Amino acid sequence: MEINLNNKKFKALSNSSNGEVSDDTVFHYFQRDALVWAEYQGGGIVKGFLIGKVEENQLKFSYQHLNENLEIMTGKCTSSPESDANGKIKLIEKWEWTCKDFSKGESILIEMT
Repeated sequence: MEINLNNKKFKALSNSSNGEVSDDTVFHYFQRDALVWAEYQGGGIVKGFLIGKVEENQLKFSYQHLNENLEIMTGKCTSSPESDANGKIKLIEKWEWTCKDFSKGESILIEMT
């Protein structure tokens, strides 16, 4: 799948229990060539940012956000895009915290229309 996330919005379908993203979190993605970045907020996240690149049909990025407890949380993620039956983009993500307990998790984001 050719990746084009420019000006697309996503929300979570699922997330591991150790994650902070919920279905109230909205991601607004931007893309220029292989460069990808996003802002996100909602649910337990006051404000977040991610930056990364498209590499071998995957997104590889780092992220940071401020949660509702005013903790700065950081991590890294590899995301594989897929198309669902309705043509919406799904992002299948494997992530890892680079702070606190350094635990790992998985999430699925779906394009909003």
